[in-house]
Amino acid sequence: MKQVLSSLGYGARVERQVFDGLDLTSLRTQRLWFRRCAFVGADLRHATLDGCSFTLCDLRDADLRGASLRGVSLAGCDLRGADLRDTDLTGGRLTWVNTGSDPHGRTDVTGADLTGACLRDVRADRVLGWPGDAE
Repeated sequence: MKQVLSSLGYGARVERQVFDGLDLTSLRTQRLWFRRCAFVGADLRHATLDGCSFTLCDLRDADLRGASLRGVSLAGCDLRGADLRDTDLTGGRLTWVNTGSDPHGRTDVTGADLTGACLRDVRADRVLGWPGDAE
């Protein structure tokens, strides 16, 4: 599966695919657009996902240690319990999707480990569990 994702062209769309528990270490992509995909428990250590867009994706308990997520967009994604230690989220955007049923559609990072993550210029809008957020 890693080879398939790596071979997709710049800006390709990936919809409703399940990558749960897969070994995707060191995956390199070209600004893919993931929509309603599942990466529950997937191993994405040291992956390069710069500029990728994730909308309504499930990344619960995913291992993203050391991944490059520069300029990534996470909209309405579930990252509860994800391991984001030492990730580079520079210029990333964490936001919500209007589902008409708040808080559904919000990105949720409750319990995610952001130790050592680079959060320079990250924009977080209505994110559940965001450090320092009162919600």
